Amino acid sequence: MKSKALLAAALGLSGCISTAPYAPAPLPAPMPAEQPYAASGPAMSPDEAVNTFISVRNRIEPVVERACRQRAAATNCDFQIGVADDPNLPPNAFQTLDKAGRPVIAFTVALIADARNADEIAFVMGHEAAHHIAGHIPRQQANAQMGAVLGAALGAALGSEQSVQMGQQIGGSYGARRYAKDFELEADALGTELTVMAGYNPERGAAFFTRIPDPGNAFLGTHPPNAQRLATVRATLARMGWVPS
Repeated sequence: MKSKALLAAALGLSGCISTAPYAPAPLPAPMPAEQPYAASGPAMSPDEAVNTFISVRNRIEPVVERACRQRAAATNCDFQIGVADDPNLPPNAFQTLDKAGRPVIAFTVALIADARNADEIAFVMGHEAAHHIAGHIPRQQANAQMGAVLGAALGAALGSEQSVQMGQQIGGSYGARRYAKDFELEADALGTELTVMAGYNPERGAAFFTRIPDPGNAFLGTHPPNAQRLATVRATLARMGWVPS
């Protein structure tokens, strides 16, 4: 607990981000598990975690901004990468937009404290940047709106205002979650490419999937099974013909 408090204080220097509401569900909290994918090693010390986070951010930010301009020219590509302003949030990282439409990537202190190396931090940054480059927030919002409209129409068929409201809520939730797993896998694939472009090892970085509970393949879950995500990383690297240096 003391080390996380020190980490939170030090990371305040790297730029805090107020956590606006966002759609994706948080990542599961890390837990001990076998690691058949790769040995992650121990967590970094608070000082090492701070320095690593800042170093990775400074190195990957221009890479993802350049990729964003190349792949999504009409999108705001001025990324802001920092630390969520509440040090008590559970391990998580997320991508959202500020009021001006600027892409924001926020890490919680707990996730940085759990990181084992620069590759893990880089992979998470690449993954979150990929969500923005692929336009997942507007696509998710459009899906939710479509679901709400269809849900309201079904509710109207039942003939009561309450059923219309319930239909909107259920339909909107279904629409928002319908493609959530696909979006995560898309972000894993593009995030793998971005991680390589920044000079990090995404296979080593994705090893954190071996330390978190497997969400399985739950209906309308927001994250795909860990094995599927690891397979996506490896398939992307194979397609790229990538060989670790």
